[in-house]
Formats: sequence, structure tokens, C-alpha cells
Amino acid sequence: MNTQKLKAKRAERRRFRVRKSMYGTPQQPRLSVHRSNLHISAQLIDDLNGVTVAAATSVGKGSGLKHGGNIEAARAVGQKIAEAAKAKGITKAQFDRGPFRFHGRIAALAVAATEAGLVCTDVEAVKAKQAAAPVAEKAEGKPKADKPKGEGKPKGEGKKPADKGEKK
Repeated sequence: MNTQKLKAKRAERRRFRVRKSMYGTPQQPRLSVHRSNLHISAQLIDDLNGVTVAAATSVGKGSGLKHGGNIEAARAVGQKIAEAAKAKGITKAQFDRGPFRFHGRIAALAVAATEAGLVCTDVEAVKAKQAAAPVAEKAEGKPKADKPKGEGKPKGEGKKPADKGEKK
């Protein structure tokens, strides 16, 4: 099978796996996020009535963003969706990441929306995970970036070769 078809099939399975446990209601809609290479968009969906309550995107002149495919744009979209939700009287939402991993732009949007007043994720847990990430990298044995070159064992000082002619 074509690799692009396999990739799309895997993404579809991830999307269904994430969505099967959540259902948007008028009081707590589903905050669905879509990310592309150039833009990011979010919408609050009421699955009970089948309507989109509010939406925000980085596309178009109305967004006020120079480039929509970065973390700053995701934060701006998160703040916009939170303001739109507040105007409708919504304070909580279920975060639907779709087939995307919860990091980078997706996490930035969720954290910005939560900080702006739309509770959709645990901000303390996200920040603790981000703070623990550098510690985990050091534990994995990755080289330290702040260590200057030339430090460590000098060349030529390792195991001494055994004498070939001598036996015990």
C-alpha cells in the first residue's frame, strides 16, 4: 500500500481513538484543533446539537498575524477562542487534539486558552512536564550542550593493550 495512504490511515485511527472518549455539550463543548504547516485553527463544537459555538484561526487579515504556523500564532488563536467562549458564557471545554501530539503549537494553544479563562487542560502538569524534559535528556545520556569541547578523557588513555608474548 502507498505510504501516504498508510500515514493517513494511522492519523485517522489516532483521531478516532482520541475522540471516542469525549462528547461536546452546550455547557462543556469540545475544543477541536487543526494544525497545518502554515496555519492553526480551533473551534468549540457542541456535539449534542451539532453546531459550532465559536471559532478562531490564524488565516486571513482579521487574524493580525504575520505568520500563522508558529507557536506565537497558536497562543494568539488560543486567546481568541477563550475570549469568544467567555462572550458565550463558556468556562470549560474538552480539549480534542485530533491526530496531533500534545506538544509544540497544540500545547501552546491549550495553555494559552486555559490562561485566558477557558479551562481545557491542566497548566501546572504541562509546565512540570516541560521543566522535567531537560532533566530526562541528561539522564538518557545525550551530550551536554554547555560542556566545552576538549574536556573529558585525554586521547590515548584508555585500556592498556595486553602483552601478546607473555602468558600466565
